[in-house]
Amino acid sequence: MREVHKISDILKISKRLPIKFWNNLWFRIGGSVLIAAIVFVLGIQIGNGRIEINILSNSQSDNQNLPAQLNYSTINQVYNVLKQNYDGKLTTNQLLAGLKEGLAQATGDPYTEYFTPAEANDFSNELNNSFSGIGVELGKDSSGDLIVISPINGFPAYKAGIQPEDIISSINGKDTTGLSLDAAATDIRGPQNTQVMLGILRNQTKTLNFTITRQNIQLPSVTTKILPGNIGYMQISTFADDTSKLADQAANQFKQANVKGIIVDLRDNPGGLLTAAINVSSLWLPTSDTVVQERGTAGTQTYTATGNDILNGIPTTVLINSGSASASEITAGALHDNKAAWLIGTKSFGKGVVQQLINFPDGSELKVTVASWYRPNGQNIEHKGITPDQTVNQSSTNTTTGDAQLSAAEAYLASH
Repeated sequence: MREVHKISDILKISKRLPIKFWNNLWFRIGGSVLIAAIVFVLGIQIGNGRIEINILSNSQSDNQNLPAQLNYSTINQVYNVLKQNYDGKLTTNQLLAGLKEGLAQATGDPYTEYFTPAEANDFSNELNNSFSGIGVELGKDSSGDLIVISPINGFPAYKAGIQPEDIISSINGKDTTGLSLDAAATDIRGPQNTQVMLGILRNQTKTLNFTITRQNIQLPSVTTKILPGNIGYMQISTFADDTSKLADQAANQFKQANVKGIIVDLRDNPGGLLTAAINVSSLWLPTSDTVVQERGTAGTQTYTATGNDILNGIPTTVLINSGSASASEITAGALHDNKAAWLIGTKSFGKGVVQQLINFPDGSELKVTVASWYRPNGQNIEHKGITPDQTVNQSSTNTTTGDAQLSAAEAYLASH
């Protein structure tokens, strides 16, 4: 779990998605599970799907020795046995989806995944912080209780009267004792216009019950503010479609405010679009600086900064932790290796591979690993992560007043 135990019921179903969008055990339908298990002999548990997505043209891999077509005779044998003997209802679409999912899982790569059309849509929404929920950030207090860190202004939980530090004692009548943040977020989320019932303990004495109607929520991937001491603070939750634009707006705001320093908060950011990571890094780096290098089926490609370096020269710290992955690590590594930022926090997740999204006519998608990426200093961080310049462990809660890592960043900037 994240070192900063903070999660939103509408944001980051992975973040340990868990995009949650990242931690899926495919074959959720019984027939698909069975098909995949028998046909592909798979017991692979999909790992955390933190991503760095690059939209590439089709390229050649090292698997040209595979036959042009698979021999489906043994698959048909299994199909006929299931058709005649399986005690349950199966559909053609269900079986075909199971076969496709099995092909992706047969790679043994936790980041190569097949998405049905519905799953592809969910994946896109999750990447861009679009969910159906009630708009509340969850955490754990020192006693392990599930608490509300804050209801998000304007969304259903806020309108219903949910308050910070409310203890959520039950969700739809189910006791939350021992319930993980990810499981709680999943239980609170649901289809638009459906309802979720929360049992609330307020101020340790008052018991309340709320029935809240879920709605579709679109959250910006970048939030900013000016901290005391004229320090610019930029938090990036994911590298999504809106990240480049919002980060550019924040950079101009910081420049106009003549900030003395900048804190870039990439904690618990699971990654996202490579282009967004390059554009964010380019706010600090001149054109000649390398952001990242890819080595894979399409050869070697080096990505350099775009030249929009309006924050170049402003003292900057980047906050990372074990939830910072992929595109977050690309950005942190680029700024660090080009001596544009000081890293504070704890070691990042360690995802050094690149995925390509390939769309099929029926709306389904294949997310397939096509390359490894390398920091400007030549390091690939797969399974290693990035160790910060200054290691600062976070407290068990994630509140503004108890954020040791943020405080360390402010102290660093105050002395530079």
